[in-house]
Amino acid sequence: MSKKTMTLIDNRNGARYDYPILEGTRGPAAVDMRSFYRDSGMFSYDPGFTSTASCRSEITFINGEEGELRYRGIPIEELATGHSYLEVCHLLLEGELPTDEELTALDLEIRHRSFLPEGLVKLFETMPDNAHPMSSLSAGVTALSAFYYEHLQLETDDDYRAMAHRIIAKMPTLAAFAYRHSLGATYIYPDIDRSFTENFLYMLRAYPGGKMHRDPDGPREIKPIEVAALDTIFTLHADHEQNASTTVVRSVASTGAHPYVAISSGIAALWGRAHGGANESVIEQLRMIGSVENVERYIAKAKDPNDPFRLMGFGHRVYKNFDPRARILKTLQDRLRDELDLDSELMRIAQRIEEIALNDDYFIQRKLYPNIDFYSGIILTALGLPRSMFTPIFVIGRTVGWISQWIEFKKSPESKIARPRQLYVGK
Repeated sequence: MSKKTMTLIDNRNGARYDYPILEGTRGPAAVDMRSFYRDSGMFSYDPGFTSTASCRSEITFINGEEGELRYRGIPIEELATGHSYLEVCHLLLEGELPTDEELTALDLEIRHRSFLPEGLVKLFETMPDNAHPMSSLSAGVTALSAFYYEHLQLETDDDYRAMAHRIIAKMPTLAAFAYRHSLGATYIYPDIDRSFTENFLYMLRAYPGGKMHRDPDGPREIKPIEVAALDTIFTLHADHEQNASTTVVRSVASTGAHPYVAISSGIAALWGRAHGGANESVIEQLRMIGSVENVERYIAKAKDPNDPFRLMGFGHRVYKNFDPRARILKTLQDRLRDELDLDSELMRIAQRIEEIALNDDYFIQRKLYPNIDFYSGIILTALGLPRSMFTPIFVIGRTVGWISQWIEFKKSPESKIARPRQLYVGK
């Protein structure tokens, strides 16, 4: 018998079942149990899919024990510090980093595709004035499928590419319009003379006519360090393997739904506070703590097994070591503090929490290290971005990952409609 198999034995009757072991290029191998129900008449039981591989993928790899994250084989540290978000978009979609000519072409295409159909702009007017930007954003992406219904039938690589570039380009505009509608402010249309990330900040901040806020010494222009910081955050959020929202996107893709409907479903899943909404919760908790003097009391509450209080932004479902994205954001936070001369109470509270937690046996033994949400919320606050936009910013960064995963699913000959089984325990 081949050594690349696993034998399962039913101890009730001695029945034996042999299944192939599939080797990946990185990470754990997988047991191919697709015929298990047909062979044994039983289901496997794995709530939360903690031990189940749902697909083969070439896009993103995570080694949670070692704190490793790679896009298409390239370490996140290299991408976040040496390449732009648009370069990462090309990498995830095409499998390799772009040449200078390819990057220029992508940049120009994204700039010109960033405008919304006017009929779609009117959709925002149907929303309540105080609608959370995530609800308007999800609705806008769903409606986008009506304007580009032809993307339901994609045949060539160019078809897939046009569909992907369009949603990546329009997502910042949708997010900015959703935010400005929540304020009752005039929409600011994209400026094709600005880069992807700068353009998003411009659409959030500008006044009608494209004018920036004027201080006594002149216009408050967008600083290069602000663009670089947000661009890094987009890169760090670009993909994260088979997380909850990506699983939703792939599941909706399995039904044959429009790709933009699948992305809208991913947005809905990301909104949850256990997923993309966690950075909002971090800021909310820091404000609740209130001052550095209160930190040790709240740390004690977090360690008390009889207290329901939990420290937000620590620990991760996958990473059992330091979240590599958090290391990058920690460095970025320090740069922002120095270059923008930041000295906020929230940053001081967060710094004190970090100091205690990283040196406390309670957190060290449980591997409760700061994760990306702990730092991203602080950085976005430092950039003057409102808390209601934290998760939409996550959406902008993650769009390329979702659409890359959608394309991979659609092109895979192994793809089937998602249909988990259940262990029935009712009457």
